[in-house]
Amino acid sequence: MAGLVPAIHVFHHNAMAGGFVYILTNRPNGVLYVGVTSDIARRVAEHRAGDIDGFTKRYGVHRLVYFEQYDDIRTALQREHNIKHWPRAWKVRKIVADNPDWRDLFETIV
Repeated sequence: MAGLVPAIHVFHHNAMAGGFVYILTNRPNGVLYVGVTSDIARRVAEHRAGDIDGFTKRYGVHRLVYFEQYDDIRTALQREHNIKHWPRAWKVRKIVADNPDWRDLFETIV
């Protein structure tokens, strides 16, 4: 009867881990980067350290100016996809509504 008993992990992983959508910039009203992660403190620290070659390293985008938290990473991924397709003005309006001074929020998450 081998193979007829469901794997135990099927019962323990029904809920996905949470996630964050975040926006980074290099300065107020500067270059914007939208990302998603399950560990925002680690991911923003990686951006700040320049550990990963790419857009954020090239443009010095390391100031965390906005983030949203979700219980399910799939919801965060969909939200990131939606925000990435917004016009720039909508993203700026979202940041200014919650963070009018474009403060770096990194210290609030570590």
